[in-house]
Amino acid sequence: MQTSASETTELSKRDWLKTLAKYRAPSHKRSLFELGVTGLPFIALWGAAWWALSVSYWLAFGISILAGAFLLRLFLIQHDCGHGAFFRTKWANDWVGRALGVLTLTPYDVWARSHTIHHGTSGNLSKRGMGDIDTLTVREYLALPRWRRIMYRMYRHPLVMFGIGPAYIYYIRNRLPLGFMSSGPRYWISAMGTNIATAVGVGVLIYLLGFAPFFLVYLPTTLLAASIGIWLFYVQHQFEDTFWAESNDWSLGDAALVGSSHFDLPRGFRWLTANIGMHHVHHFSSRIPYYRLPNVLRDHPELADVRRLTFMQSFACLKLRLWDETEQRLVPFSALRNQKTG
Repeated sequence: MQTSASETTELSKRDWLKTLAKYRAPSHKRSLFELGVTGLPFIALWGAAWWALSVSYWLAFGISILAGAFLLRLFLIQHDCGHGAFFRTKWANDWVGRALGVLTLTPYDVWARSHTIHHGTSGNLSKRGMGDIDTLTVREYLALPRWRRIMYRMYRHPLVMFGIGPAYIYYIRNRLPLGFMSSGPRYWISAMGTNIATAVGVGVLIYLLGFAPFFLVYLPTTLLAASIGIWLFYVQHQFEDTFWAESNDWSLGDAALVGSSHFDLPRGFRWLTANIGMHHVHHFSSRIPYYRLPNVLRDHPELADVRRLTFMQSFACLKLRLWDETEQRLVPFSALRNQKTG
């Protein structure tokens, strides 16, 4: 981690929205190119994985893993569509996003609404619970009965967070517009339309390939993409000196530049993850297409070290579980040893 909280707060006081506005315009040619160099290899790898089943399951599994990385990248294109950042027109963003949602098992309109709320409430202790990872304060945790503490510990365990959790979210939870059940037909149409289109596509492929061959490739591909996606989302906000505050002390600038990390990945991984690691810039100006984010750090190098996390440093985030309001940092459960447990 580099750049102190005071330095970052100073950065957030500048007129960054005006400075970053020039990076917001998407290029239709570049967007179509990005869609092609992601979608076509994904289709080819998926096909290759099914072919490889006739040679070796482990070969097919390895190809499925690579296909999962491209599926994740398709989700990140869907993510940019949800922000209105991938194409210049809302129509193009929405319909490309909806089509990709069939592959990513994510109903586009439901997810886009939830994610918009996340951007507007990230780091706000008074508005937790929509589109974020459940995070309790030390005080809240200590006030829980024993069984609730056990449930929270289980939820925050890496096996649940990055294994069971992604499977539940993408295979089960996304099938209903949870959180928007009574918010009008749009979200039901989004969820049910995605479900129907996915079911038709899966049914056709099972008919052509067979039940077992289909799922031997489909499951590792989708689960890997989901697990890596949750991991990326986790380290973007769940790091030691992140930002949480009550509404009176919360600001969008601090939540973006202090509460979002710069997950500085190696170049190849940066490409596969569509620069989403430059999350502090993305949160501050979400209409910037992901392929323009490197230009921001090139032109404004003072942003590069803000809340910077390397790949190896990110694993230290796994032990962080609770927000310590006194220390103003995320802490592990071991920090409770000196606390009164009631």
